[in-house]
Parts: sequence; C-alpha cells; structure tokens
Amino acid sequence: MTLPTPSCTAQNHDSTPATADAYRAGMRMLAAGVCLITSSRNNEPGGMIATAVTSGSSDPPPLLICVNRNASLFEMVRETGAFCVNVLTTQALPLVEQFSSTARRGERFQTGEWSTLPGGAPMSGHAMVAFECRVAKIIDWHTHGIFLGEVTGVFHPQAEATPLHHVPTQP
Repeated sequence: MTLPTPSCTAQNHDSTPATADAYRAGMRMLAAGVCLITSSRNNEPGGMIATAVTSGSSDPPPLLICVNRNASLFEMVRETGAFCVNVLTTQALPLVEQFSSTARRGERFQTGEWSTLPGGAPMSGHAMVAFECRVAKIIDWHTHGIFLGEVTGVFHPQAEATPLHHVPTQP
C-alpha cells in the first residue's frame, strides 16, 4: 500500500523546538478518554484526573498509568500497590472539576456515589467501567512514575452511559 504524498512540506510550516512546553501544548491537542485514577491508604482516599492511561495485551490484562512524582497519588499508589482506573461518563464533569483543582482537594470524595473495591481503591458511581489494578512494575521516567498495573477486577457501574472525552480546541 502506498500512502499519498502530503500536500505540505516542512518548508512551509512553522516548527517548534521539542521543549517541555511545546510537548505539553502538543499533547493537549490529543483527543482522549477522561479517567479518574484512585487509590486509598489508611482509609484516606486519593485521586487524580488522567488521560495518560493505556491498555496493553489482553492476557494478562494490564493498564499503564503515568503519575507525576509530585502528585499526592504517586506515593499512595507506590506504597499500597493498588489503584483503580475509573473511565468516566459525561455525568462526571463535576468530579473532573473537583479532582483537577488542588484548591478543591477537600471536596473530593464528598459528592457522588462511591464504592470501595476489594483491593481498597475507591470506585466512582459515574464510571462507565472501572479497572481494579495491582501494581506489577514501576518505571521511573524523569518527573513521572509509569505504573504498570495488572487488572484484577473489571466493574461496570454505568456501562450504557456516554463516555467523557477530552476533545482539544484549536491552539
């Protein structure tokens, strides 16, 4: 199969050096499902909104999440070895706002419906599907930890709901 030749060339497009800011701006243009990563340590739940979630093979089923080392969730997941990936529905927009703001940290887990999974991580009632995971491996990558989680349970709180997507706007 031969791909068509693009109608543009590098000469007629501006290029931006691959700086951290340019990379982040470029990645914000990538459409993705919105997930809430949760964990719990000593009965204190924690969570963060993420689009950096990736599936792997189906046997065994893994999920990969990327967490900044400065995020409170990083140590919680590292120490407990457990997390949940809640794939959110459009009804979860208020949760996204709470979990995206450190100023609203005290509101997290105060609204919405929550269940505790067998491994201890919270599951949102606004998830289409929730994957309970046990940490199989942690890869240190500069500012982040890449957690490879073995999926130990799959739950469907709202399987028929509409998924929440991050759809980028034009720069």
